[in-house]
Amino acid sequence: MASMDKNYDVIVVGGGHNGLVNGAYLAKAGLKVLIVERRHLIGGAAITEELRPGFHFTSFSYALSLLRPDIVHELDLVRHGFMPILMPSSFAPMENGDYLLLGQDRDENIKEIMRHSPHDADAMDRYEHDMERVCQLVKPLLDTVPPNIFGGSPEDIQDTAELVKHLRGADQKVVHDLVRLLTGSAADFLDDYFESDILKGYIASSGIIGTKVGPMSQGSGMVLLYHSIGEHDGHFGAWSFHKGGNGGFTQVLARAAQAFGAEILLNAPVASVLTRNGEAVGVVLEDGTELTARTVVSALDPRRTFTQLVEPRELPGDLVENINRFRFQGTSAKVNFALDGAPRYPALGDRTDQYLGFINIGPSMEYLERAFDDAKYGWYSQRPYIDCAIQSFVDPDMAPPGKHVMSCFVQYAPYHLKGSDWDTERETFADTVQATFESFFPGFGDLVLQREVRTPLDIERTVGLTEGNIFAGEFFAPQMYFFRPAPGWSQYRTPIHGYYQCGSGTHPGGCVMGAPGKLASQQIIKDLRVREGLGS
Repeated sequence: MASMDKNYDVIVVGGGHNGLVNGAYLAKAGLKVLIVERRHLIGGAAITEELRPGFHFTSFSYALSLLRPDIVHELDLVRHGFMPILMPSSFAPMENGDYLLLGQDRDENIKEIMRHSPHDADAMDRYEHDMERVCQLVKPLLDTVPPNIFGGSPEDIQDTAELVKHLRGADQKVVHDLVRLLTGSAADFLDDYFESDILKGYIASSGIIGTKVGPMSQGSGMVLLYHSIGEHDGHFGAWSFHKGGNGGFTQVLARAAQAFGAEILLNAPVASVLTRNGEAVGVVLEDGTELTARTVVSALDPRRTFTQLVEPRELPGDLVENINRFRFQGTSAKVNFALDGAPRYPALGDRTDQYLGFINIGPSMEYLERAFDDAKYGWYSQRPYIDCAIQSFVDPDMAPPGKHVMSCFVQYAPYHLKGSDWDTERETFADTVQATFESFFPGFGDLVLQREVRTPLDIERTVGLTEGNIFAGEFFAPQMYFFRPAPGWSQYRTPIHGYYQCGSGTHPGGCVMGAPGKLASQQIIKDLRVREGLGS
């Protein structure tokens, strides 16, 4: 615990993964850092909770993929217990009782796809090759501060020129594919390659996660690309599960930050940022305690960063207008289960190795699009897309022997329900999810010992993400890169001197990637060196 009589170089508001990454880098640079978290546990939306004796639930965020590899090395996370476990397979049940099961063996995967479509087996290599080339083009942009294309300084002009040079150096088809993905739909892109419903549904599901779009909607192509850039051990599109869940990962980050000298204060909700003459000078906690610092960093989402922690009247009118227009519209929920045993899939009998990775309940693009139809008109999907993981198969310590925990990420669950509210609909929604899963896995309901429901409203109330948006703001082209969170303010600074932003509402965005936290720390250190001659 931090004592209350100290002044700090930096106070980071919010102990989610980006706040922890940011605080760790700043402490590593020799700054006196305090990370302030409003809840009783660190981690933000990346937490693991024992909600039933011996059963550990990943209440919100549930897997790793986009975590930037350099963060692991630079913060020495392995020394502090970093232990990602590859999720080696994807299992996609079909409504006719068949399935698609893909793993690590390329030849086996081609055989499996060929069962459904010889044409698609041939097309898979072409698709993966084309997508990997786009990922290689975009990947460097995730790890650098976006240029300020609206600025006129020599540095701004140089940064913009570097971006143009980067894109001009790429192959014409790769750039065209990039533009198609950024502006078009996952369906249009995938239709160029594949014909089988199950394969298209499985791949297209990555284009809708966390976003209020269907696979046939403009914008789903960009979400597909974003999730394809994720990697495990250098392989694009791979996912891993951290030992102990994502709460295990944020505990690792907390230990790393503390090892560099950062302090962490829990149960300390921040009421506002203290400013004096247009400069941030500390924070006021909800209990009235004032803590002072020459730099304050908000790891919260853009609405909280710009309209709640500070007075909007201290900010330029166009920035406030852009933040008020910034779209959140959370549309995802979680239903997590404690199970008495493993679900049984009739076509596979007593086999269980298909549960070592993800279970993808989205057997066609039409299925996904129909699920979206409900959300378009203000209701949750009556037959939802579900991204599941029986995490105790990946990490047996998550549940007692012979028992299991299952994480279900559900689309679509719009924050605003037409004619009702989430407190009223919570259990009916969970019944819908359970019934959908039961339709693929007969007898599933008999295994359920307990279920945990996390609606978008719960996400907002518990971890402070506006409208329950898991990315701290929609992944729409007008809200990405040099527009995230607002034109002219994509470089982690704010108009208030000494006040910065490092949450997922900044570039490059959501998922447990840590890049916003790291990139913001680089800007802060650079500014402090200029301002006060800080040593390297």
